[in-house]
Amino acid sequence: MSNTFYSVSVDCTDAVAVARFWGAVLARQVAEDATAEQAVLLAGDEATSGPLLVFNRVPEAKAVKNRVHLDLITDTFDAETERLLSLGAQKLRHQENDKLRWTTFTDIEGNEFDLIAA
Repeated sequence: MSNTFYSVSVDCTDAVAVARFWGAVLARQVAEDATAEQAVLLAGDEATSGPLLVFNRVPEAKAVKNRVHLDLITDTFDAETERLLSLGAQKLRHQENDKLRWTTFTDIEGNEFDLIAA
């Protein structure tokens, strides 16, 4: 195989603001060379490893549901829900079935993501 999963890119209108939001959500640092046009969340140490998150400025605002979204999982679901809301996330909907419990949120520019109860 010649491919490696490197990053997830997110379109936005203010790359630095959205990167700071996600940096707070994921306890990651925003790269020092961040601009309003592009900002990168660093993968960090082993505890916060994973692909880079890259935020790219686009001229248009989000108009429809994301085709790709991030899923976060936590064993402190209620506390994490409150923390996400305090960072500026908005709750869209909550769903439960006999095996899973999750809430769909939007970030500060309307991009959807899910918080799943572990």
